[in-house]
Amino acid sequence: MTNLETFLDNASETLGPKGLSTDPADLEPWLTDWRGRFTGRALALASPASTEEVSKLVKLCAQQGVAIVPQGGNSGMVGGATPDQSGTALLLSLRRMNAVRELDVESRKITCEAGLVLQNLHDLAASHNLRFPLTLGGKGSATVGGLISTNAGGSQVLRHGSMRALVLGLEAVLADGSVFSMLTPLKKDNRGFDLKQLLIGSEGTLGIVTAATLQLSPAVAERTVIWAGVDSLSAARTLLLHCEKHAGQQLEGFEVVPQRCLDAVLDYLPDARAPLGDSHEWHALIEVVADAAQAPALQDLCEGMMASAFQQGLVSDAVISASEAQAEAMWLLRESIAPAERAKGTAVQHDISVAVEKMPEFVEAIVPGIESAWPGTEAVAFGHLGDGNVHFHVLAPQGIDEAAWHAGDGKAISSQVYDMVVAWGGSISAEHGIGQLKRDELLRLGDPVSLAMMAQVKKALDPAGLLNPGKLI
Repeated sequence: MTNLETFLDNASETLGPKGLSTDPADLEPWLTDWRGRFTGRALALASPASTEEVSKLVKLCAQQGVAIVPQGGNSGMVGGATPDQSGTALLLSLRRMNAVRELDVESRKITCEAGLVLQNLHDLAASHNLRFPLTLGGKGSATVGGLISTNAGGSQVLRHGSMRALVLGLEAVLADGSVFSMLTPLKKDNRGFDLKQLLIGSEGTLGIVTAATLQLSPAVAERTVIWAGVDSLSAARTLLLHCEKHAGQQLEGFEVVPQRCLDAVLDYLPDARAPLGDSHEWHALIEVVADAAQAPALQDLCEGMMASAFQQGLVSDAVISASEAQAEAMWLLRESIAPAERAKGTAVQHDISVAVEKMPEFVEAIVPGIESAWPGTEAVAFGHLGDGNVHFHVLAPQGIDEAAWHAGDGKAISSQVYDMVVAWGGSISAEHGIGQLKRDELLRLGDPVSLAMMAQVKKALDPAGLLNPGKLI
């Protein structure tokens, strides 16, 4: 019996009959990333049911030198949970570990395992008149562990921050199989490094997140969503400042959508309708929320805010949601941009950020710059203007060979985009992570001192390089 066969036998014994599979049919759905850009092979699919099983399995992998690729909902955007083509890595799924260990309604904290799906977390919190204030388009498949590993953002970062701000405690299995356990949150704790923050956003390269204690918030008693047409992204930025002044902490989201993206969504969703009667260069999607005490005044707040925006010439047209169904319909338009763009054809997508105050000028420079340099392409920017994060997509000319374009012009376009982002003092990854898609670009453009520090941390915690090899670092 070979060492590999012995390893698989030992892993099967550790995890039980439901915990390990080498059946190609079981592995196949999890070997390609959500965007379809990366496909790999794996030795087996491991599905542990507890932190103890993860620990034992990782110790076994460390002894045998078997690499591990952790995976949550497989809804990442940068190939960070996809194995390489060698077929020697173990694909480690956390989806069976979806239990809620503790829910403290009074202190608004929940301790749950890494495999809990975001939508299920939302539903559970809502049943206790609470909420987890982070949402995104993939909430039906994204898991807590994946969200933590990539430091996910979403549409509510403006008010609540990314996952870093919402994780109060963490449990993770390190490369040697030892368990880092710091699930109990403390308001003040000055015992040196905040090690949980080191693991958040590390994309499974320093440890495998198995559980977390998360901050919940009171349920929103009422919300109002506004769709406004504006003449430019600079005007949208001015409107954002106006809304921040009038709504304060009640301003929960501020998204921008160009007319080209809205047109693509209306073509993609047969039953969708444009919120406004006329076309506008840019659209702003604004959400304002209220707790029980604020709810009676919410409508007046929003109407007054928009009336003064009209008086100051900040908007060309606007509609205020009159029902929850109308609010959801507006958000559906925003959340359907990515699939609508995918339906239009091949594209390279970029998740980038610059300083909030620079975003209008940056977009006004990069869109025509890319389209001029690459004739036949269509460049669109949309997303979270309130936190300086836009999604910048460049659609390929019609009729091209997809694989060849991605390997040639698509790659060159992305390099040019990232060069411009760095020149503007921004980040090549705002909320999706680095994975394998942006690893080489991070090495090319990243600060040498920061990269050296990251490499030293990786070597210290995973000296054999067995945790998610080929990603991030």
